[in-house]
Amino acid sequence: MSILVFGSINMDLVATAPRLPTAGETLLGHDFFQASGGKGANQAVAVAKLGINIEIVGRVGKQSFSEELISYLQAAGVKTDNVFIDETVSSGVAIINVDDAGENQIVVIPGANGRVNGEDVKRLSRLLPGKKALLLQLEIPISSAIAAAEAAQKAQVKVILDPAPAQKELPKELYPLVDILTPNQVEAAQLVGFTVNGEDSAKKAAEVLLQKGVKCAVVKLGAKGVYCATATESFFTPAFSVKTVDTTAAGDAFNGGLAAALSEGLSLRQAVVWGSAAGALAATKSGAQPSLPDRDAFDKFLQENVSC
Repeated sequence: MSILVFGSINMDLVATAPRLPTAGETLLGHDFFQASGGKGANQAVAVAKLGINIEIVGRVGKQSFSEELISYLQAAGVKTDNVFIDETVSSGVAIINVDDAGENQIVVIPGANGRVNGEDVKRLSRLLPGKKALLLQLEIPISSAIAAAEAAQKAQVKVILDPAPAQKELPKELYPLVDILTPNQVEAAQLVGFTVNGEDSAKKAAEVLLQKGVKCAVVKLGAKGVYCATATESFFTPAFSVKTVDTTAAGDAFNGGLAAALSEGLSLRQAVVWGSAAGALAATKSGAQPSLPDRDAFDKFLQENVSC
């Protein structure tokens, strides 16, 4: 069964350096590369590489990046018929610094992503019937994300929301539209108003998020693991141990793996394991979309690291 993504499409400009710079500091870096990114596109590619039918609805801009961005999505197996080329603005760009420990700093210039509107939601709505899930993020206007979630709910399509970039507040009306919310510990802390840095605080955060109306809260704690809670069950999944190179798209890989598992009829617990495995693998390579694992690598990793 196929999945839809409604979200951002960016070109990532990545610089690597020994450490992340402080305010006003200039560092000499190791390397620079350019790669396709954007949280919407990343999640679409993550799903496609796992062999699941996927289509993205979004926007790119007028300059040369648009052709590269669409071509990469297509090469990865993502259907792009509903990616609109907006001639009034540039494509979205993300400027990323990565240190030797694999941690990153990201500045996103929305460009065409900031113009996603009701017309895009209409195109999305026509595609929703019969789909397994809709993947959403917050690199597009929040009003458009809410409208997309409303359309998905009407079509009885599961909404999986990655609340990134981090927001201090989400509109109250968005929470009840979300079937699965997947914040990392920074995003969870912003949403609940207290520090989230381990299993106990993640449990408390998940409880708050459920009270706000989401049906399932999945709090990602990076190398510490994942805490998941619904109204009827809760569990903690330890992280996979890998050598981290770049965490840029690990969260997007997680959501892609989660959605792929659910599309194949696996349980929520199994889906969280799939998400964790995909995220771990993505962290072992540089870049956003180039780091996302294909199905062969993913299946091999699961076989070697998950006991039956």
